[in-house]
Amino acid sequence: MLDRKIASDVIDEALNLGATFCDLYVEKNSEERIVFKSSAVKQIESGIDFGIGVRLIFGTRVLYGYTNSDKREDLLNLTRKLGSYYKKERSVTKSDLSFTNALSFPIVKRIGNGENNLQHKVSYLKKIDTLIRNESNKVSQVNVNTLLRDQKIEVFNSDGLYATDNRPYVRIMTTAITKDGNEQATGFHSPGGFGGFELIEKLDLKEYAVDVTKQSLTNLYAKPCPAGKMAVVIDNGFGGVIFHEACGHLLETTAVEKKSTVFWDKMNEKIAHEAVSAVDDGTIDYEWGSLSIDDEGMKTERTQLIKNGILTNFMCDYVGHLKTGYKRTGSGRKQNYKYAPASRMRNTFIEPGKFSLDELLTTMGDGLYAKTMGGGSVKGSGEFNFSVQEGYLVKNGKITDAVKGATLIGRGEDIMQKISMVGNNFKLATGMCGSVSGSIPTTVGQAALKVDDILVGGGG
Repeated sequence: MLDRKIASDVIDEALNLGATFCDLYVEKNSEERIVFKSSAVKQIESGIDFGIGVRLIFGTRVLYGYTNSDKREDLLNLTRKLGSYYKKERSVTKSDLSFTNALSFPIVKRIGNGENNLQHKVSYLKKIDTLIRNESNKVSQVNVNTLLRDQKIEVFNSDGLYATDNRPYVRIMTTAITKDGNEQATGFHSPGGFGGFELIEKLDLKEYAVDVTKQSLTNLYAKPCPAGKMAVVIDNGFGGVIFHEACGHLLETTAVEKKSTVFWDKMNEKIAHEAVSAVDDGTIDYEWGSLSIDDEGMKTERTQLIKNGILTNFMCDYVGHLKTGYKRTGSGRKQNYKYAPASRMRNTFIEPGKFSLDELLTTMGDGLYAKTMGGGSVKGSGEFNFSVQEGYLVKNGKITDAVKGATLIGRGEDIMQKISMVGNNFKLATGMCGSVSGSIPTTVGQAALKVDDILVGGGG
């Protein structure tokens, strides 16, 4: 995409301005969104965006800018403008930056290329709409939206690295709304992955329609959840959002370098129950959060964060390495060329244990079964508040009444100590993660797990 001689000239200009490191991030992003609502196509959006980000690092100070032009003079002018904020004598000896060969990396497997025709996609969404409406006469509305994205990137840096990646993404987001009199409830599913439209065509649509409708009907007739401290079993898949938000962000060097995480000085110490082992892995085939390389051109990897309760690693980008000394983990990520990269999660999950869901519920006795988690909020300190999208009371180890309005409230450092059992029904789920470098595709996951004691907010 970018002429390699221009890339070399721009980086050399950054070094002339005294930068100790410079990299260029070149991106061409194609997107298509389809909104299917009230049994008809309501909106189709598509477009292409192109831009180049330029990062200059002086020691540990970072200056970043971007442009939509790939012209030599425009890129040089941007570099000079950035350098003017912290201009110094050249501190790096010029080397040959010919960028003649792109580095070769193992490619994360993907399905399809997203080139199916529009009518084919619309027919698929219509089929989902019909199947859900046929499940119950209580269904009042169905929304089915799809996102298809094809991202091509190039990374050049002053160490002589030249790397490229092609990233296809697909996601389908389905909401079923049921109504009975004045009562209304929703069910929601949003699978996705690393690939084209063919990836979501592998869904069992009948099962998919049954699940989203059942969730909505369950919530329609659910009772208000009682409040108080109790044991909770959080089921697999999107249940992993609590670890992602309440603990995962605290293990990024973006937080460690500022000492804004309680774990910044806890390396090789016990920070969780011995039942907990957690991983951030960018190498899983077909998964939404996977990458062949990160946005700094480093090969992605599997990073063991916690092993049997012991903190073993942080997620670290280039600047995180400079500021903390921890090794890079291929975790430098960003939304697009408008952002500087930062340490971010990829596919982040608690590894499975050996217990069945029934064993978790039986040993819990009385409490709450959070079958599906919803959204929530987390403070920088790790304090969280998450809604339970589908929940049930448990009495004497048996699932009883469906409840609504439940929220799980606590602190990341506390809940990690109270996860005493982890199940064997491991599953991953897609999501979007927002942080200092924008909103990026990430995967969360876990098997069902038992939290011995957590505050549950009630209502509904």
